[in-house]
Amino acid sequence: MTPSGYKRPESVLIVVYTPDLQCLMLERLAPAGFWQSVTGSLRWDETTADAAARELREETGLGPTGLVDAGIERRFLIAPEWRARYAPEVTENLEHWLYLVLPEQRDIVLSKTEHCAYRWLDLEAAITLASSWTNKEALALLRSSPPMWPGSH
Repeated sequence: MTPSGYKRPESVLIVVYTPDLQCLMLERLAPAGFWQSVTGSLRWDETTADAAARELREETGLGPTGLVDAGIERRFLIAPEWRARYAPEVTENLEHWLYLVLPEQRDIVLSKTEHCAYRWLDLEAAITLASSWTNKEALALLRSSPPMWPGSH
């Protein structure tokens, strides 16, 4: 937050998965039933990579080794229940997509202030469970093997 107390309207979404496409999904404390990949806002002095590494540690206990920035961004409207966190004129957030493949499923250490549960799910179940359209779209990119990020061939 800035000295004025407003959040930066920019975030990371990190899809954590295994080679056999088991995807990590986290349930937020609020709103109840909101499932997502690892996400979080960038602090005013952070890069995308720094924010992604911090969010991985805070929300899962995982380190950033192997983290790939897909070079994909999406803009979305900030939900009314979260709008007060941002400056009055801010209505949209810019989300950066990153991916972390792990050799196998791992136990996750949840942030007790943000999440109440986690699940490893096959890709299609994770897409169905994801609460946001951007998360569904980011997961769906894993259908191509290997995933085709912009600029990769």
